[in-house]
Amino acid sequence: MSTNEIYTLAVNGQRHEVKDSWIGESLLYVLRERLGMPGAKGACEQGECGSCTVIMDGNAVCSCLVLAASAVGREIATVEGLNPDGSLTDVQQAFIEEGAVQCGFCTPGLVVAVHKLLEDNPEPGEMEVKEALSGNICRCTGYGRIFAAVGAVVSVRRGTGR
Repeated sequence: MSTNEIYTLAVNGQRHEVKDSWIGESLLYVLRERLGMPGAKGACEQGECGSCTVIMDGNAVCSCLVLAASAVGREIATVEGLNPDGSLTDVQQAFIEEGAVQCGFCTPGLVVAVHKLLEDNPEPGEMEVKEALSGNICRCTGYGRIFAAVGAVVSVRRGTGR
């Protein structure tokens, strides 16, 4: 691909044409600026904070580290696509109810990471939750409320909560 080519990305189950992009743009930049999906946040731009987490081909990745052009032919899911009808997912609802949303900057990346965790492991133990979320930095919550939100979702899905 040369500079300023047109290519197509599969995001949230739909094909999106990316126009006037240059070869070095990150997936994060293209999602936010070219495709109008601002859920993933740009903070560190070094893959250290997790605020830009998306699912690509079934794996949680930092979209700031992925060249958008290299994502052609891959399936990408963002926080905007977690629930096709646009309503809150059970994870998002639990984040609200448990007070896991404070400034909100890290929330989309954490929500995506929790969805991926629970997809892979519906009943994770405490250490598994901590490991799965270790790539996501939250400066406001101290993580306790985030872990409580994960526990609440697991309980509700198991049929023993709320």
